[in-house]
Amino acid sequence: VPTTAAISRARVKLGPEVLKALFEQTAGPVATEATPGAWYGRWRLMAIDGTTFDVPDSEENDARFGRPKTHRGERSAFPQVRVVALAECGTHAITHATLGPFTTAESVLARELFDALGPDDLLMADRGFAGLEQWRAAAAGGADLLWRIKSNAVLPVRHELPDGSYLSDIAAAGDRKRADAAVVRVIEYTLDDPGRPQHTAPYRLITTILDHESAPATELAARYNERWEIETALDELKTHQRGPAQVLRSRSPEGVEQEVWGHLLVHHAIRQLMHTAARDIGEDPDRLSFTRTLRLARRQVAAQAAFSP
Repeated sequence: VPTTAAISRARVKLGPEVLKALFEQTAGPVATEATPGAWYGRWRLMAIDGTTFDVPDSEENDARFGRPKTHRGERSAFPQVRVVALAECGTHAITHATLGPFTTAESVLARELFDALGPDDLLMADRGFAGLEQWRAAAAGGADLLWRIKSNAVLPVRHELPDGSYLSDIAAAGDRKRADAAVVRVIEYTLDDPGRPQHTAPYRLITTILDHESAPATELAARYNERWEIETALDELKTHQRGPAQVLRSRSPEGVEQEVWGHLLVHHAIRQLMHTAARDIGEDPDRLSFTRTLRLARRQVAAQAAFSP
């Protein structure tokens, strides 16, 4: 008969893999064709972004995950695990995710998620993900892309389009002759926000959708605003569900990963519940409160603690 300590060690050892497999089997897109804000034409609006979680200051966590430096160049108080996620913009449901050390860039971890994309997806991303290799990897499965690009990126005008956008190409760093470039369509616009002058600089988007008639520039610029929904989803996960400025509990890397996958499972379950409730009353899921739903779920768990899962 195994001892209690042996059972505990086995649970820790199997925990991350089991919870990761459970997330991969149960998470996924939630929106239906009738879900408000989830679609643009034939495309499901998806976004990718990353965040970090503080983890306990142990030698094992430090060695596995690493830690950032403060603005003074000193080591921060806690190591951090990095999480990169794909989210459905219309429901805030995180459909796929991957974990890694803080020392691994978001754009590197993102490559693990691109296989989840298909021809019905329109993936939006911020400037940190742009790059020729990333672009091609993300589009390899047939998904269309709508990414913001840095203002200093070289985007020569190859052909102007009637909607104000233009065809151009992106090349790898060092490819001055652009011998291995990818054709993109560029959309440039500014935000009219007098109260925030820092937003008056032009936004530059690149997309794989080259046909301006099927997706006019003004409509794509408006749709890109939906990318911020993943920022909200990650804030729900970190601030409201985990708790503001809270450190994860486990002093071992396996326990840290187990806890992160657990948080991702809970967030998806709550967002799925919210979508069901919104659908039943004919409402946009964005109109429902995540914090109220979270409190309701916690009360129900406490009320039914005596029952077997």
